[in-house]
Amino acid sequence: MKHEQHKFIKWVKYNFDNLMSKGTSAPLFLLLGSSFIFLLVISALLLVSGILTPDIVTNGKASGDVDFFDAIYLTLLRMLDPGVVSDDPIIWPFLIFMLTATLGGMFFFSVLIAIVNSGVINKLTDLRKGKSFVLETNHTIILGWSFQVFPIVKELVIANENLKHASIAILAEKDKIYMEDEINSKVKELKTTKVVCRTGSPIDLIDLEILNIHEAKSIIIIAPETKDPDSIVIKTILAITNNPNRRHDTKYHIVAEIRDPRNVAIAEIAGRDEVQLVIFDYLISRITAQTCRQPGLSVVFNELLDFSGDEIYFQEEPELVGKTFVEAMFSYEDSILIGIRRKNGEILLKPPHDTQIEKGDIIIAVSEDDDTIKLSGKKEFNINTDAIRKNPEYVDPSPETTLIIGWNRRAHLIINELDNYVHPGSRITVIAENTSAENDLSLHCADLQNQTVTFWFGDTTNRRILDDLNIETYNHIIVLSQTENSDIQASDARTLSTLLHLRDIADTRGHEFSIVSEMLDDRNRELAEITHTDDFIVSVKLDSLMLSQISENAELKRIFEDLFSAGGPSIYIKPAEYYVELGRAVNFYTIMESARQQGHLAIGIKLKNNDTSFKKSEMLAHGVIVNPNKSREVFFSKGDKIIILSEDEITDVIG
Repeated sequence: MKHEQHKFIKWVKYNFDNLMSKGTSAPLFLLLGSSFIFLLVISALLLVSGILTPDIVTNGKASGDVDFFDAIYLTLLRMLDPGVVSDDPIIWPFLIFMLTATLGGMFFFSVLIAIVNSGVINKLTDLRKGKSFVLETNHTIILGWSFQVFPIVKELVIANENLKHASIAILAEKDKIYMEDEINSKVKELKTTKVVCRTGSPIDLIDLEILNIHEAKSIIIIAPETKDPDSIVIKTILAITNNPNRRHDTKYHIVAEIRDPRNVAIAEIAGRDEVQLVIFDYLISRITAQTCRQPGLSVVFNELLDFSGDEIYFQEEPELVGKTFVEAMFSYEDSILIGIRRKNGEILLKPPHDTQIEKGDIIIAVSEDDDTIKLSGKKEFNINTDAIRKNPEYVDPSPETTLIIGWNRRAHLIINELDNYVHPGSRITVIAENTSAENDLSLHCADLQNQTVTFWFGDTTNRRILDDLNIETYNHIIVLSQTENSDIQASDARTLSTLLHLRDIADTRGHEFSIVSEMLDDRNRELAEITHTDDFIVSVKLDSLMLSQISENAELKRIFEDLFSAGGPSIYIKPAEYYVELGRAVNFYTIMESARQQGHLAIGIKLKNNDTSFKKSEMLAHGVIVNPNKSREVFFSKGDKIIILSEDEITDVIG
């Protein structure tokens, strides 16, 4: 019998524990039930005892009219308000019942307050954990967390300025409050965009559902700062595309960052036609290779990639149907046409000038905003034909010498990319203190066609070593960041130290040479301006800009791939005297016509000395102006450049 009783007690305790562990609602209902039973028991005892008399019940009833509801009413008043008992008549049996009811009420309400308080705390804790469902629709989702989140959010905020209610949802294995604080400190103004942070794993199907991922406009997957980031990115792609609850009416628009080019094939299999891949190392290596030979080019790329200045837009223009591409080029005052998207989806970047625009075609233009792409209606362009000049006769191109200071995982890609641009007999010297650099060179750069590579082992911040390099003998100098160092600021500090030494060497020897440097934090680029470096590649920012742009328009990927690769229409910066006579006032229509006659497409200018006639908002770093006002006249002098789009590089005249 005792055993059965003990077993029953254990059973009651076990079920009570389970009930109490189910959250706030279970103990709340248990408390309400207990208090109701207590109220009924006290009221029944009060009525049965006969203590309840007409003198006590003051509602005018005769003694025969006193009933159970009167007892409940009196008891409930004492339970709700302990002060009521002080006005009760001094009838000790009645007082004992009422005091018991009062003490019971105090106990139940104390427990109620404790339960409610615990429930509120638990709810706040859950909110802090970032596990609540996101009700946003048509929003942009960012999966993962790294330094890239901040420039991406900044760009999306600018892109969403014309929307009244835009939103960004971020999911990462970080504390929700931490992420919100970091974004608030790094992104000063969110304008019309709401940013929602949630804590969870991007490869967890349950955590992905929190973001309302099936109602999202686009999804950006950031490579995490781990040893094997691509594996996480590929798993995240699979978690979205193979989700059993996935949407089937429309495809997902996924933009994912892949670090190692060798993982592109498997990522494309995982995402099929729903993913646009940005191969980070390829992107930065191509931009670095092009920019080191044409300082100022990264400024042009930045302008086309960010949302704050002039960027690339697609727009249908029925009035241009039947006109040739060159006629369409001169139809805009504040925009530059760079291509056509055919109605079948084919993109023609810098098509032949006699290409006819057909019904259903969409023009591709560089403009400040989509609402600034307007036909000017101009018939006269004031082209100064007398000022137009032809490219001078070229001499045979000479070999080039390039010095690479520092080493990271992209260095061999940069060397291989440079091989597509330089002429036979060119040479590259690499100096680095990375022990794997020499092995990487022999492994990845053995098939170079136009250049040879020499490796020096040494500290890139050591002045004596830099002095021994005879830097003035090199045409191009590239300073790379040590991306393997997890401390971004420490990496940029080393880069800055090297740049300061190089600038001092240039000043001491009275020799100017072209320097292009890679920085990781854009704020450090501003500090490094004191070194007068010709150009900076802010690798993390460029990658973030690319992800942001493609998340807004997937078709931009094909355009950027053409612009950043050798062989297709690419951007070049060439001397102004190749197109117009120096010292004469010419408008941009004249430059466009001169470029047209040579088979090129002019998209901007680069002035050696800042022209005071241009506003600060119009002129970018290094005097670069993309999509200038076409009617404004400019006096070009020696050292000024024209930014063009061309299929083949134009070699500068030697001497």
